[in-house]
Amino acid sequence: MQKISRILKIFYILWRYGLFELLQRNIKPGLIFFLVWPLALLSPARYRPRGERLRLTLEDLGPVFIKFGQVLSTRRDLLPEDIADELAKLQDSVPPFSSTQSAEIVQAALGLDLKDIFSSFDANPVASASVAQVHFGVLCGTEKNPEWEGQSVAIKVLRPGILKVIESDLALMRTLAYFVERFSEDGKRLKPQEVVAGFDTTIHDELDLLREASNCSQLRRNFVGSNQIMIPDVYWDLCHVNVMVMQRMYGISIARLDELRAAGVDLRQLAVDGVEVFFTQAFSHGFFHADMHPGNIMVSLEPATFGRLISLDFGIVGTLSEVDKNYLVQNFLAFFNRDYHRVAALHVESGWVPAQTSIEELEGAVRAVCEPYFDRPLKEISLGIVLLRLFQTSRRFKVEIQPQLTLLQKTLLNVEGLGRQLDPDLDLWKTVKPIMQTWMNEQVGVKGFWEKLKLEAPQWAQKVPTLPRLIVQWLENDIRNKSLVDREELLDLVKKHTDAQGYWKFVSIFLIGLLAGICLILFLPLFQSI
Repeated sequence: MQKISRILKIFYILWRYGLFELLQRNIKPGLIFFLVWPLALLSPARYRPRGERLRLTLEDLGPVFIKFGQVLSTRRDLLPEDIADELAKLQDSVPPFSSTQSAEIVQAALGLDLKDIFSSFDANPVASASVAQVHFGVLCGTEKNPEWEGQSVAIKVLRPGILKVIESDLALMRTLAYFVERFSEDGKRLKPQEVVAGFDTTIHDELDLLREASNCSQLRRNFVGSNQIMIPDVYWDLCHVNVMVMQRMYGISIARLDELRAAGVDLRQLAVDGVEVFFTQAFSHGFFHADMHPGNIMVSLEPATFGRLISLDFGIVGTLSEVDKNYLVQNFLAFFNRDYHRVAALHVESGWVPAQTSIEELEGAVRAVCEPYFDRPLKEISLGIVLLRLFQTSRRFKVEIQPQLTLLQKTLLNVEGLGRQLDPDLDLWKTVKPIMQTWMNEQVGVKGFWEKLKLEAPQWAQKVPTLPRLIVQWLENDIRNKSLVDREELLDLVKKHTDAQGYWKFVSIFLIGLLAGICLILFLPLFQSI
């Protein structure tokens, strides 16, 4: 009964905001078209802009749909610009749940009374979203951890019953996505079922606060000793799948520019730091914070850490493989060198372009996308938009863009927007180019070769001593498996075996050299430390 009621409510909201009229425009002619037509005609909001109607619909449908809209807004490679811009306005803010519920969840998760964990626990949440809310508190010292005494912390608590709500709404989303893909003319291009599946993964990741804690811990470890960014420490003994306790960070939102200026913060340097931090995450670490909007970034005003960025909320992160990084770096470098043939060739080398694709055609499409940007000053060029246009062009050639690259592109747009808000004259390419060149040098230079050799050395040290035995076994098996029919065949085998033995001098020299190199790699640190 509850499910039927929810479906009817969704049906009413879709009609109220004129979504049936939008559907009718894109629906294939048939029975469904004529059923939807009167509903579209009678909608009170049918004259509003389509992006606004979609945003209002999602807001009215509730927190899970709001979050889905936020995820959908990142797929600018699929959506028209007006819809993507409107969906980006969605605010993930919902009324908090009761402090009593919050306290009960924390106590149940940690198996202790609140008074045994916290000397103070603020019942009023400092932030409340669709998935969780955050409280402030002060820890008590324990026998195991006396250093906890007086430590200020932030306690993130998962919203009660949220999993049931999410599963119910996801089921409805899958049904809606199926019908859009089945009956809409743009259904196949928009890939709604694929988008819903991606959202399913994202939101379930956010429901596991242990996963978020591990993301936070990894990012903190990557920036140990940094004078650009601060990331809270995690209290692992006080973390659970639905509760996360971390160090409380003090600062003001990066969006409050007037307060930052009044405090004496160098906004230009802050912009450079933000861009450098993000690209360091992406290309040096291959692990980046994928939700870098102003609500998740603060600036420290403490004397010891004045002007440093503070990162919060680690539910969404992205990873880049060496292949991804190579693809992106070389694309950007080729773009700024106007080497469009190289950009096209990179798409082929990535293996994402169908084998029958014409490189010349792809090159022409890339040129048409990229060339107009060079009429602008370099500081006005958006790397996020360039990447978006490349993705859109790639889709025309049936290239399947990897989800992690789409996530990176969305985050890059956020970082660029934030950077230019802080410093309108920010030359993004000037800031980013040294990071990319450093990465390239580390990959293809002597240093890169040395690092890869050190990485592979332990495995080779195990395998090399067994090579002579494996070669002999191979030769013996080769002789054993041959059917010796006549004298000539036997002579051929003997010759083959003799030739193989003739290579032993070469093999021996090679193995001795390889072993010497491995020994040098393995024992060099010992000699350096003496």
